[in-house]
Amino acid sequence: MKTGIFLSYRGLGANLLHLAYCHQIAKKFGPVSLITLCPNLDKALKDDPSFKEIIYLDKFHKKFFDLFKMSNFLKKFDFESIFIFYPSLRHYLSSKLAGIKNIYHYPLFKKKNLHLVKAAKKFTEISLDIENCPTETKFVINDLKAKQFKKNDLKKIILGISSSGPTTKWGYLNYLSLIKKLNSLGEFYFYLLCGPDDQNEANQIINQINKKNCESLASKDIAEIIYYIHSSDIFIGNDSFGHHVSSQMNKPSFIILLDSPKAYSDYSINQKRIIPPNIKIDNISHGSNLDPNSITVEMVLDKIKKFI
Repeated sequence: MKTGIFLSYRGLGANLLHLAYCHQIAKKFGPVSLITLCPNLDKALKDDPSFKEIIYLDKFHKKFFDLFKMSNFLKKFDFESIFIFYPSLRHYLSSKLAGIKNIYHYPLFKKKNLHLVKAAKKFTEISLDIENCPTETKFVINDLKAKQFKKNDLKKIILGISSSGPTTKWGYLNYLSLIKKLNSLGEFYFYLLCGPDDQNEANQIINQINKKNCESLASKDIAEIIYYIHSSDIFIGNDSFGHHVSSQMNKPSFIILLDSPKAYSDYSINQKRIIPPNIKIDNISHGSNLDPNSITVEMVLDKIKKFI
Protein backbone atom coordinates (compact mmCIF):
# COMPACT_ATOMS: atom_id res chain seq x y z
CA MET A 1 0.00 0.00 0.00
CA LYS A 2 1.59 3.27 -1.13
CA THR A 3 0.97 6.29 1.09
CA GLY A 4 1.48 9.93 0.26
CA ILE A 5 1.71 13.10 2.34
CA PHE A 6 1.08 16.53 0.85
CA LEU A 7 2.65 19.49 2.68
CA SER A 8 1.30 22.59 1.02
CA TYR A 9 4.00 24.94 2.31
CA ARG A 10 6.95 26.51 0.54
CA GLY A 11 9.12 27.48 3.51
CA LEU A 12 11.61 24.92 4.80
CA GLY A 13 10.76 25.77 8.41
CA ALA A 14 7.01 25.33 7.90
CA ASN A 15 7.65 21.90 6.36
CA LEU A 16 9.95 20.80 9.18
CA LEU A 17 7.36 21.93 11.71
CA HIS A 18 5.24 19.01 10.40
CA LEU A 19 7.98 16.39 10.76
CA ALA A 20 6.49 14.76 13.89
CA TYR A 21 3.19 14.10 12.10
CA CYS A 22 4.91 12.68 9.02
CA HIS A 23 6.81 10.31 11.31
CA GLN A 24 3.54 9.18 12.91
CA ILE A 25 2.05 8.39 9.51
CA ALA A 26 5.20 6.53 8.43
CA LYS A 27 5.14 4.62 11.71
CA LYS A 28 1.75 3.20 10.75
CA PHE A 29 2.10 2.82 6.98
CA GLY A 30 5.83 2.39 6.45
CA PRO A 31 8.07 4.74 4.43
CA VAL A 32 5.93 7.39 2.74
CA SER A 33 6.15 9.56 -0.36
CA LEU A 34 6.21 13.22 0.61
CA ILE A 35 5.03 15.90 -1.82
CA THR A 36 6.11 19.44 -0.93
CA LEU A 37 6.23 22.94 -2.37
CA CYS A 38 9.66 23.39 -0.75
CA PRO A 39 12.56 23.00 -3.23
CA ASN A 40 15.18 21.88 -0.70
CA LEU A 41 13.28 19.73 1.79
CA ASP A 42 14.79 16.61 0.22
CA LYS A 43 18.28 17.81 1.20
CA ALA A 44 17.24 18.36 4.81
CA LEU A 45 15.62 14.94 5.16
CA LYS A 46 17.96 12.85 3.04
CA ASP A 47 19.03 10.65 5.99
CA ASP A 48 15.49 9.96 7.21
CA PRO A 49 14.26 6.40 6.45
CA SER A 50 10.63 7.41 7.05
CA PHE A 51 10.54 8.85 3.52
CA LYS A 52 10.60 6.64 0.46
CA GLU A 53 10.85 9.73 -1.74
CA ILE A 54 10.46 13.49 -1.45
CA ILE A 55 8.85 15.10 -4.46
CA TYR A 56 9.14 18.81 -5.16
CA LEU A 57 6.00 20.23 -6.77
CA ASP A 58 6.67 23.52 -8.56
CA LYS A 59 3.46 23.72 -10.62
CA PHE A 60 -0.24 22.80 -10.61
CA HIS A 61 -0.75 24.19 -7.11
CA LYS A 62 -1.82 27.82 -7.57
CA LYS A 63 -4.86 27.98 -9.85
CA PHE A 64 -8.13 26.15 -9.19
CA PHE A 65 -8.46 24.87 -12.74
CA ASP A 66 -5.02 23.27 -12.50
CA LEU A 67 -6.68 20.55 -10.45
CA PHE A 68 -7.00 18.35 -13.57
CA LYS A 69 -3.25 18.61 -14.20
CA MET A 70 -2.67 18.01 -10.51
CA SER A 71 -4.83 14.87 -10.60
CA ASN A 72 -2.78 13.49 -13.52
CA PHE A 73 0.36 14.26 -11.56
CA LEU A 74 -0.94 12.37 -8.51
CA LYS A 75 -2.07 9.38 -10.59
CA LYS A 76 1.55 8.60 -11.45
CA PHE A 77 2.29 7.61 -7.86
CA ASP A 78 -0.55 5.11 -7.50
CA PHE A 79 -1.32 6.19 -3.92
CA GLU A 80 -3.87 4.21 -1.97
CA SER A 81 -3.91 6.85 0.78
CA ILE A 82 -2.94 10.50 0.94
CA PHE A 83 -2.75 12.92 3.87
CA ILE A 84 -3.23 16.58 2.91
CA PHE A 85 -1.98 19.02 5.56
CA TYR A 86 -4.00 21.98 4.34
CA PRO A 87 -7.70 22.92 3.98
CA SER A 88 -7.58 22.98 0.19
CA LEU A 89 -10.59 22.05 -1.94
CA ARG A 90 -8.31 21.96 -4.99
CA HIS A 91 -5.97 19.39 -3.45
CA TYR A 92 -8.90 17.29 -2.26
CA LEU A 93 -10.61 17.27 -5.68
CA SER A 94 -7.32 16.52 -7.43
CA SER A 95 -6.82 13.52 -5.16
CA LYS A 96 -10.39 12.40 -5.80
CA LEU A 97 -9.98 12.65 -9.57
CA ALA A 98 -6.69 10.75 -9.28
CA GLY A 99 -8.64 7.81 -7.89
CA ILE A 100 -6.95 7.77 -4.50
CA LYS A 101 -9.03 5.53 -2.26
CA ASN A 102 -8.36 7.09 1.16
CA ILE A 103 -8.11 10.88 1.29
CA TYR A 104 -7.42 12.50 4.64
CA HIS A 105 -7.54 16.30 4.67
CA TYR A 106 -8.06 19.32 6.88
CA PRO A 107 -11.65 20.59 7.21
CA LEU A 108 -12.28 22.55 4.02
CA PHE A 109 -12.84 26.32 3.89
CA LYS A 110 -11.20 26.89 7.31
CA LYS A 111 -7.96 28.63 6.38
CA LYS A 112 -8.53 31.71 8.57
CA ASN A 113 -6.49 31.78 11.78
CA LEU A 114 -5.05 28.34 11.04
CA HIS A 115 -2.69 27.40 13.88
CA LEU A 116 -0.16 25.17 12.14
CA VAL A 117 0.70 23.08 15.20
CA LYS A 118 -2.78 22.64 16.68
CA ALA A 119 -4.33 21.92 13.27
CA ALA A 120 -1.67 19.35 12.34
CA LYS A 121 -1.83 17.61 15.72
CA LYS A 122 -5.62 17.31 15.69
CA PHE A 123 -5.66 16.19 12.04
CA THR A 124 -3.09 13.46 12.69
CA GLU A 125 -4.90 12.20 15.78
CA ILE A 126 -8.23 11.97 13.96
CA SER A 127 -6.78 10.48 10.78
CA LEU A 128 -4.72 7.81 12.54
CA ASP A 129 -7.16 7.31 15.42
CA ILE A 130 -4.50 7.98 18.04
CA GLU A 131 -4.43 10.06 21.21
CA ASN A 132 -2.02 12.78 22.24
CA CYS A 133 0.08 12.85 19.08
CA PRO A 134 3.52 14.32 19.85
CA THR A 135 4.28 17.69 18.30
CA GLU A 136 8.03 17.12 18.07
CA THR A 137 10.18 14.24 16.97
CA LYS A 138 13.79 13.21 16.52
CA PHE A 139 15.51 14.71 13.51
CA VAL A 140 17.29 11.79 11.84
CA ILE A 141 20.89 12.27 10.75
CA ASN A 142 23.78 10.05 9.70
CA ASP A 143 25.89 10.06 12.87
CA LEU A 144 28.97 8.68 11.11
CA LYS A 145 28.98 11.47 8.57
CA ALA A 146 28.14 14.05 11.23
CA LYS A 147 31.41 13.25 13.01
CA GLN A 148 33.29 14.58 9.99
CA PHE A 149 31.99 18.06 10.80
CA LYS A 150 33.46 18.21 14.29
CA LYS A 151 35.91 21.11 14.11
CA ASN A 152 37.32 21.50 17.63
CA ASP A 153 36.43 21.00 21.29
CA LEU A 154 35.02 24.48 21.85
CA LYS A 155 31.34 24.94 22.65
CA LYS A 156 29.64 25.62 19.32
CA ILE A 157 26.95 28.27 18.97
CA ILE A 158 25.01 28.51 15.73
CA LEU A 159 23.64 31.99 15.11
CA GLY A 160 20.67 32.19 12.76
CA ILE A 161 21.34 35.65 11.35
CA SER A 162 19.24 35.01 8.25
CA SER A 163 15.47 34.65 7.97
CA SER A 164 12.62 34.61 5.48
CA GLY A 165 12.22 38.39 5.46
CA PRO A 166 13.77 41.65 6.73
CA THR A 167 11.09 42.24 9.40
CA THR A 168 12.06 39.04 11.23
CA LYS A 169 15.78 39.89 11.51
CA TRP A 170 17.43 40.95 14.75
CA GLY A 171 20.20 42.63 12.71
CA TYR A 172 23.86 41.82 12.17
CA LEU A 173 25.07 44.57 14.52
CA ASN A 174 23.22 42.93 17.40
CA TYR A 175 24.78 39.56 16.55
CA LEU A 176 28.20 41.19 16.34
CA SER A 177 27.72 42.70 19.79
CA LEU A 178 26.50 39.34 21.14
CA ILE A 179 29.59 37.54 19.84
CA LYS A 180 31.90 40.15 21.39
CA LYS A 181 30.11 39.81 24.74
CA LEU A 182 30.31 36.02 24.63
CA ASN A 183 33.99 36.13 23.67
CA SER A 184 34.63 38.13 26.86
CA LEU A 185 32.90 35.42 28.90
CA GLY A 186 34.54 32.27 27.55
CA GLU A 187 35.82 30.22 24.64
CA PHE A 188 33.26 29.57 21.90
CA TYR A 189 33.10 28.85 18.19
CA PHE A 190 30.36 30.52 16.14
CA TYR A 191 28.64 29.38 12.96
CA LEU A 192 26.72 32.11 11.13
CA LEU A 193 23.67 30.43 9.62
CA CYS A 194 22.68 32.46 6.57
CA GLY A 195 22.11 32.26 2.85
CA PRO A 196 24.09 33.84 -0.01
CA ASP A 197 22.02 37.03 0.26
CA ASP A 198 23.39 37.58 3.76
CA GLN A 199 27.03 36.82 2.94
CA ASN A 200 27.95 40.51 3.12
CA GLU A 201 26.54 40.85 6.65
CA ALA A 202 28.28 37.65 7.71
CA ASN A 203 31.59 38.97 6.38
CA GLN A 204 31.13 42.24 8.27
CA ILE A 205 30.67 40.29 11.49
CA ILE A 206 33.69 38.06 10.85
CA ASN A 207 35.93 41.00 9.91
CA GLN A 208 35.16 42.77 13.19
CA ILE A 209 35.86 39.78 15.45
CA ASN A 210 39.46 39.68 16.67
CA LYS A 211 39.36 35.97 17.44
CA LYS A 212 39.36 33.53 14.55
CA ASN A 213 36.33 31.73 15.96
CA CYS A 214 33.55 32.71 13.58
CA GLU A 215 32.57 31.02 10.33
CA SER A 216 29.91 31.78 7.71
CA LEU A 217 27.72 29.00 6.32
CA ALA A 218 26.42 31.18 3.48
CA SER A 219 28.06 29.07 0.77
CA LYS A 220 27.05 25.74 2.28
CA ASP A 221 24.32 23.50 0.93
CA ILE A 222 21.29 22.68 3.10
CA ALA A 223 22.47 19.06 3.24
CA GLU A 224 25.75 20.25 4.79
CA ILE A 225 24.19 22.85 7.08
CA ILE A 226 22.17 20.11 8.80
CA TYR A 227 25.45 18.57 10.00
CA TYR A 228 26.77 21.92 11.24
CA ILE A 229 23.61 22.35 13.30
CA HIS A 230 24.08 18.83 14.64
CA SER A 231 27.66 19.61 15.68
CA SER A 232 26.55 22.75 17.55
CA ASP A 233 25.47 22.94 21.18
CA ILE A 234 22.95 25.75 21.05
CA PHE A 235 20.95 27.78 18.50
CA ILE A 236 20.31 31.50 18.83
CA GLY A 237 18.64 33.38 16.03
CA ASN A 238 15.77 34.67 14.00
CA ASP A 239 12.75 32.57 13.16
CA SER A 240 14.25 30.37 10.44
CA PHE A 241 14.54 26.72 9.48
CA GLY A 242 17.58 26.40 11.75
CA HIS A 243 15.61 26.42 14.97
CA HIS A 244 13.20 23.78 13.63
CA VAL A 245 16.17 21.51 13.01
CA SER A 246 18.09 22.23 16.21
CA SER A 247 15.08 21.91 18.52
CA GLN A 248 14.26 18.52 17.01
CA MET A 249 17.89 17.53 17.51
CA ASN A 250 17.23 18.10 21.22
CA LYS A 251 19.33 21.27 21.40
CA PRO A 252 18.32 24.43 23.28
CA SER A 253 17.03 26.77 20.61
CA PHE A 254 16.50 30.45 21.35
CA ILE A 255 14.23 32.15 18.82
CA ILE A 256 14.08 35.94 18.57
CA LEU A 257 10.48 36.73 17.64
CA LEU A 258 9.68 40.04 15.97
CA ASP A 259 7.27 39.25 13.17
CA SER A 260 6.32 35.57 13.39
CA PRO A 261 3.24 33.90 14.92
CA LYS A 262 4.01 31.88 18.02
CA ALA A 263 2.88 28.67 16.28
CA TYR A 264 6.27 28.51 14.57
CA SER A 265 7.95 28.08 17.97
CA ASP A 266 5.08 26.47 19.86
CA TYR A 267 5.72 22.76 19.64
CA SER A 268 9.06 21.77 21.21
CA ILE A 269 10.30 21.88 24.79
CA ASN A 270 13.65 22.93 23.33
CA GLN A 271 12.22 26.11 21.80
CA LYS A 272 12.82 29.12 24.02
CA ARG A 273 11.39 32.39 22.80
CA ILE A 274 12.86 35.85 23.24
CA ILE A 275 10.36 38.64 22.64
CA PRO A 276 10.41 42.43 23.08
CA PRO A 277 9.54 43.72 26.56
CA ASN A 278 5.91 44.61 27.30
CA ILE A 279 4.71 42.62 24.28
CA LYS A 280 2.36 39.66 24.62
CA ILE A 281 3.36 36.61 22.61
CA ASP A 282 -0.19 36.19 21.29
CA ASN A 283 0.00 39.66 19.74
CA ILE A 284 3.04 38.86 17.61
CA SER A 285 2.20 37.78 14.08
CA HIS A 286 3.08 38.42 10.45
CA GLY A 287 2.92 42.18 10.16
CA SER A 288 3.87 43.05 13.75
CA ASN A 289 7.14 44.54 12.47
CA LEU A 290 8.50 45.09 15.99
CA ASP A 291 11.68 47.07 16.59
CA PRO A 292 14.59 44.57 16.58
CA ASN A 293 16.61 46.80 18.90
CA SER A 294 13.92 46.50 21.57
CA ILE A 295 15.52 43.10 22.26
CA THR A 296 18.90 43.96 23.75
CA VAL A 297 22.04 41.87 23.80
CA GLU A 298 21.77 41.82 27.59
CA MET A 299 18.28 40.28 27.33
CA VAL A 300 19.62 37.51 25.10
CA LEU A 301 22.59 36.87 27.40
CA ASP A 302 20.28 36.62 30.38
CA LYS A 303 18.15 34.02 28.59
CA ILE A 304 21.05 31.83 27.49
CA LYS A 305 23.43 32.19 30.46
CA LYS A 306 22.61 28.84 32.09
CA PHE A 307 23.05 27.03 28.77
CA ILE A 308 26.55 28.31 27.98
